[in-house]
Amino acid sequence: MTAPPDIAGDQARHSRTLAGAVSGVLAAAVAMGAAQFASGLGVPQSSPVLAVGQAAIDLTPPQVKDFAISTFGAHDKTVLLGGILVILALYAAVVGMLAVRRLAFGLWGLAIFSSIGLAAALTRPTATAGYVVPTLVGAAAGAVALTLLARAAGRLGSPLDALFPFDLHPELTDPAQPADQARPAGPERPPDTAYVAEPTVRSGPAYSFTPLAHPDDQAPSRWPARRRFLISSGAAAAVAAFGTVAGRNLIDEHNIASARTAIRFPRPAVPAPPLPTGSNLNIPGLSSFITPDDSFYRVDTALLTPQVDPATWRLRIHGMVQREVTITFAELLRRPLIEAYVTLTCVSNPVGGPYAGNAKWLGASLAALIRQARPLAGADQLLCTSIDGYTSGTPLQVVLDGRDALLAVAMNGTALPVVHGFPARMVVPGLYGYVSATKWVTDIEVTTFASAFGYWAQHGWSQQAPIKTESRIDVPAASASLAPGLTQVAGVAWAQHKGIAAVEVRVNAGPWHEARLAAVPGIDTWRQWVWEWQAAPGNYLIEARATDATGYTQTAAQALPPPNGASGYPNAEVTVRSS
Repeated sequence: MTAPPDIAGDQARHSRTLAGAVSGVLAAAVAMGAAQFASGLGVPQSSPVLAVGQAAIDLTPPQVKDFAISTFGAHDKTVLLGGILVILALYAAVVGMLAVRRLAFGLWGLAIFSSIGLAAALTRPTATAGYVVPTLVGAAAGAVALTLLARAAGRLGSPLDALFPFDLHPELTDPAQPADQARPAGPERPPDTAYVAEPTVRSGPAYSFTPLAHPDDQAPSRWPARRRFLISSGAAAAVAAFGTVAGRNLIDEHNIASARTAIRFPRPAVPAPPLPTGSNLNIPGLSSFITPDDSFYRVDTALLTPQVDPATWRLRIHGMVQREVTITFAELLRRPLIEAYVTLTCVSNPVGGPYAGNAKWLGASLAALIRQARPLAGADQLLCTSIDGYTSGTPLQVVLDGRDALLAVAMNGTALPVVHGFPARMVVPGLYGYVSATKWVTDIEVTTFASAFGYWAQHGWSQQAPIKTESRIDVPAASASLAPGLTQVAGVAWAQHKGIAAVEVRVNAGPWHEARLAAVPGIDTWRQWVWEWQAAPGNYLIEARATDATGYTQTAAQALPPPNGASGYPNAEVTVRSS
């Protein structure tokens, strides 16, 4: 049986441990709030949490990135930041528990994490000396908060003998002293405290007597210490919340939504052709020919969407050229603008996946801009850089071969959405987005594939990445339960800059049946298709394949997206009910 003082001691230790963990988490929150506020005053991308997140993206193996994109889709960045915050909270809790035991240990733990934040911030491609400020401000605020909270937490739980506020060791030093005066001077014991009967005083050597605590005895209230800790914790939480909210508001002040809506585009010198009758089959569940802006897929490495003011935007073309070219946004709009329907596809798209979309783009001829710089002989790559440091390598010859390669400024009739590259991005038909569709582009270096590697090429993906001829089944959905009878099987197919010539469908590995194709305005877009199926009760595997205008038919060979795009037949398993 555990003695009451031992129980009280364990409770006190547990209380201090829990309070230490809370102290560490709150100190980390204060540090992040202060860093967010500092980054809002300066450069939003200098936030240490964002810097660590971007470093995590850079260091993640391609297979893990592909898994994250295919599993979480557009929410992959939210999941990443959430994971970072969970790890940070666990680390901060340990730091707090160490700080309660010894403050120096906790401060060293904070210094280690701050060093990681500094290293991540300073290694960003766009980093300047100012990138260290948010991390240093956050570290200082976190150190102050951890010191105050750890000291308050350390006062929770008194020493064991604090259970007895009176003297537990009365010494009877005078044997001759009358028995009624033998009790030593000291505080009166509480009237409701059980007390062991006093010993009979005998003559002889002096001795001491230690009374045992009764299990029902109450320890002195620790409320003052708890109150101090709760007040300190509340103040830390308030500071963290203020820093986070104020920092977010400051970052929002960098928002360029008003500048975006104020832009007025001139009439295109080369307008897009009218959409032919029958380009939309209008089948429920089938992707529309034009993908709405808010439904268009987004895959990029930016944890914080860049806010680029068109008034300060510049594009520099340099490298293996006879003359450098620098162009402003106003100058870009004065160039002849071209409208074109182009389907973009992400190389991370699995077979039958959602990372493809079609839009009407407006922009200046990228080929004309490059020719203005007069590339030197031997150049074969455009190394394009985004304002956030992301790079992609685009084949020079593809840009110059006559296709509608654009420096795009508008999408579906309005200025580019911020998440899709405002104020300017690249659009090159026929290439996967990671080698052709740089958003927020500010720099183009004319170079060679042998001497420079884009971001994804550095992580194991192919430098050359033409889009593969692919198709997708939109309806019926996978695992659908269907009524028997005439059923529409429909989807989209794409082979940008080649065009789709045919789509075929088969059921349970039976014969192929040719689908009916929708009309298209050109060869750079996807194409809707539909096949009428007389469905009988049973379980079925529906597959599709596309053939492009060159005569190439989509392969059945299964391949994952790395290193240059997925392949295989898209399929949908369905059940047709008996009635």
